[in-house]
Amino acid sequence: MSDQDILIFEVSQSNFNTSVIFNSHKVPVLVEFLGVWSEPCIHLEERLSAAAKEFAGQFVYAKVDMDEQAELIKEYKIENVPTTKVFKDGEVVRTEEGLLSEAEIRALLKDFGVFRESDELREQARAKHIAGETVEAMQLLTKAIQMDPRNTRVAMDMVQVFLDIGELEQARSLYERLPESDRQSETGRTLTGQITFQELAAKTKGKLALQDKLATNPDDNDARFDLAVCLVAEHDYPQAMDNLFMIFDKEPEYKEGAAREMIINLTNMLAPNDPQLAQEFRRRLGNTLA
Repeated sequence: MSDQDILIFEVSQSNFNTSVIFNSHKVPVLVEFLGVWSEPCIHLEERLSAAAKEFAGQFVYAKVDMDEQAELIKEYKIENVPTTKVFKDGEVVRTEEGLLSEAEIRALLKDFGVFRESDELREQARAKHIAGETVEAMQLLTKAIQMDPRNTRVAMDMVQVFLDIGELEQARSLYERLPESDRQSETGRTLTGQITFQELAAKTKGKLALQDKLATNPDDNDARFDLAVCLVAEHDYPQAMDNLFMIFDKEPEYKEGAAREMIINLTNMLAPNDPQLAQEFRRRLGNTLA
């Protein structure tokens, strides 16, 4: 195999030794045991395929269909799908059950020496930004994009930083220069949602004015809805949801179901990066509708 081969295989009992065991002496082999009927399996397949294309030749992605390969399922004691096993030098060295996020896949690959140096700079920049050292973070991102212009995740990180510091115009301008495939990715759709909410928040009277208005009239659903928009723009998702559910509980058909629609949109926006919080909001909506 060459360094640029995209190593994605459908694996059966007959070719398992060749595709998995033999190759694992050359590069790490990630084997996904999947069910074609399972949505989490499909999502994981898409993410691992994308990683195999990005890191062509650096690892093998092998797929085992549980419905067709009962012997392999039994041999490797697969109880839940998706299950991912990492093979190295002929042995299973890591097992992960359930759907893995893109970040978790990258962390897993990094443990086996598969990563981009520009992503290392991204991690450093993220730590700086969280610590409040935003100027230093942007300097690191600038260095990363100069080092690896094809890594568009660096540009998406820069968009996020601009959004976090309230530079909406710069965020939108950079975002619009991203390839369509990146804008349609999970991260890209999250950025789209954040840009949209910041644009909507800019059209309201502002958080403080809306809070004052609600202190005088707690039943003003228009003010409460606008306040929820402002809170989303500031990433205060729990408080935003509290206000949306207050509207939904009192007036389910407010503005033709606008509160419910925003709850769903916000939940979908959060799902890629904070699945636990998104699941909490889904349960809360389900209990309200029950």
